[in-house]
Amino acid sequence: MKYTVYLLIAKNKKSIYITYVGYTKNLKKRLILHNSSKGAKFTKGNHWKVIYKKSFNNKSLALKEEYRLKKDYKKRSFIKKKYLLNINENINTASI
Repeated sequence: MKYTVYLLIAKNKKSIYITYVGYTKNLKKRLILHNSSKGAKFTKGNHWKVIYKKSFNNKSLALKEEYRLKKDYKKRSFIKKKYLLNINENINTASI
């Protein structure tokens, strides 16, 4: 069975972008749960988008990667900045 480690992003009530890291067997179902406030307690009340995902063949490897990504703020920040840069580029090119 495949497990997926993912990084979500959302804009909170103060218009600050926040991220969340998790793992799952079914990413589509898990994202629906997060967005319907039935996922993790931290994710309630926000609209989440997947900005990073990586698949693993077993749960042990997925859990290790999830832990690594949760602790590696530089990597999370890099992924977040890359995503936000792409959003800004798309907005700028759409207005031309």
